[in-house]
Amino acid sequence: MKLPKTLKKLFRFAVDNYFISIFLACIAFVVFVSAYKLFFVKPTYVYVKVKMGQGLWWANTAKPSLWFIKSIKKGGVERDLTRKPMAEILSVRYYPWWGSNQYDVYLTMKLKVSESKSTGKYSFNRSTIGVGAPVDFEFPNAQFSGTIIQMSRSPIKEKFITKTVTLVKKWAFPWEGEAIIIGDKYFDGEETVFKIVGKQIEPSQETYSLSGTYYAVETERKINITLKTKIKLKKEGDELIFGEDQVINLGKTINIATDNFTFSDYVVNGIE
Repeated sequence: MKLPKTLKKLFRFAVDNYFISIFLACIAFVVFVSAYKLFFVKPTYVYVKVKMGQGLWWANTAKPSLWFIKSIKKGGVERDLTRKPMAEILSVRYYPWWGSNQYDVYLTMKLKVSESKSTGKYSFNRSTIGVGAPVDFEFPNAQFSGTIIQMSRSPIKEKFITKTVTLVKKWAFPWEGEAIIIGDKYFDGEETVFKIVGKQIEPSQETYSLSGTYYAVETERKINITLKTKIKLKKEGDELIFGEDQVINLGKTINIATDNFTFSDYVVNGIE
């Protein structure tokens, strides 16, 4: 059976220009594999929790300000070149950082990934991901980096328990006691996680001197403040955690605030 003249010419051209032929074959193979993955391979999804920041968990960088947090929207979607979703924001939680105007921000997200059957590793946007790995996102409203702190094949469900936590501050200024309002609360972007339910103020029997000693005086009298609060905490083993990083236990100074007041030097005195 004789080949048509056109096919003969193409075959001869391919033999005489084998570099071009190899190059075209590689392109055809890539196109074939890409089309196969795009239209025939079922996508793999994982659920992650990301702490927003520079991306390397050990790097101490500036934390986001409130103006940036407001640009991160729950339900936001990052799409690939074919307009298909590759990252979706499921929740946004943020907590003030020690009285500053910066926040610890945690995002729960759904990611479209590639899975290596041989190693069991996942890749997102051509980078291997796992707990502790840096990850980058480009959403329509904001671009940011972060560190993956939790990853799961099934949706991540937040489990909180509400505890009555007693906070105490000694040698406070009288104006502090007046400024604290029963019923004041903190909303973390998803729900109310901190609320003041009781307040007790007593005159301090001692005044703190700059030399490090305590002495009783009748002038410049300070006060002792005791607060009853309701805090939503996560229980992991024997530890109670506020947010994702702050372990709450007796004798520890707590980092917390409301829209009206920043609690500085308040110590955990009781947990019920």
